[in-house]
Amino acid sequence: MVFKRLLGSLGVGGPTVDTVLDPGAARPGGALTGQVHLKGGDADFDIEHITLELVARVEAEHSEGESEGVVTFERFTVGGGFRLGAGQQHSVPFTVTLPWETPISELHGQGLGIVLGVRTELAVAGAKDKGDLDQLNIAPLPAQEAILEALGQLGFGFKSADLEYGRIGGTGQQLPFYQEIELTPAPQYAHQVNEIEVTFLANPGGMEVVLEADKRGGFFSGGHDALTRFTVGHHDARDWNTEVDGWIRQLVEHRASHGSHAAYGHGAPYAGHGHGGHHGHGDHHDNHHRSGPGMGTAVAAGAAGLAVGVVGGMVAAEVVDEVGDFFEGDEEDEG
Repeated sequence: MVFKRLLGSLGVGGPTVDTVLDPGAARPGGALTGQVHLKGGDADFDIEHITLELVARVEAEHSEGESEGVVTFERFTVGGGFRLGAGQQHSVPFTVTLPWETPISELHGQGLGIVLGVRTELAVAGAKDKGDLDQLNIAPLPAQEAILEALGQLGFGFKSADLEYGRIGGTGQQLPFYQEIELTPAPQYAHQVNEIEVTFLANPGGMEVVLEADKRGGFFSGGHDALTRFTVGHHDARDWNTEVDGWIRQLVEHRASHGSHAAYGHGAPYAGHGHGGHHGHGDHHDNHHRSGPGMGTAVAAGAAGLAVGVVGGMVAAEVVDEVGDFFEGDEEDEG
């Protein structure tokens, strides 16, 4: 990689910064590693601090409609307190721990359309500049991948994924936004729901899985949303196809009046909790779930499931361009 941008707040002759993340996707709650490479300018500079910001493109609903913006959801100071000589090259290795709720940006190496980045802030002689931006790739945790694979094998299709600003009430959500993975319904549920949305809220002890169904009108009293929540451990061994199909059945078959309408902050009714019998072991339902290839063809050396056909052909290079264009535009807006 090349040094990407001169520190604008210091003018010509200032140091440059380039942050290089180690290859491969990181995981929520896991380590993010890399190095910050500095190159001295025309004079000596005192480096006060080097800070990494985790940033995301997030959608927000407001009275005038919907808008997108950049949200910083974590900051790490990884170095500082040294003098960088003129023309000197200096590298600062780092290892930081990602938040457990860090959104998933890829599945089996295919992008989901989520825009995440690591932005480097360098403070020099009282001036600060966000001098480098790198794409952040996040792969799912084992339980997240197992649930998505099960949904694919049950016949659900990937539609889109986004980040929504706000909170889901009644959960342990920590970040100011949450991820929604939108799925087209499996054939056996197509007459009941328009789409299913999945949200993962991971924490050190396990994970909440929030499911939302956009129900069709007619079959029910009218078209509306329903929510339900289930808790799983990070290393649970379950018959995931049976388990997840049971979750979907509970979601679509319960009427909104079954649960507490105040349990969630979406503004959508709540269909009921799935803890208790669903936690820690497989809860086998009387159903005839499918166990097929999901999206059709195998991905990543025979792994079948939701990853096939993700984002309608968006390739890694396009995601990189989108990250750069979006965040550069945001920096310009910030002035």
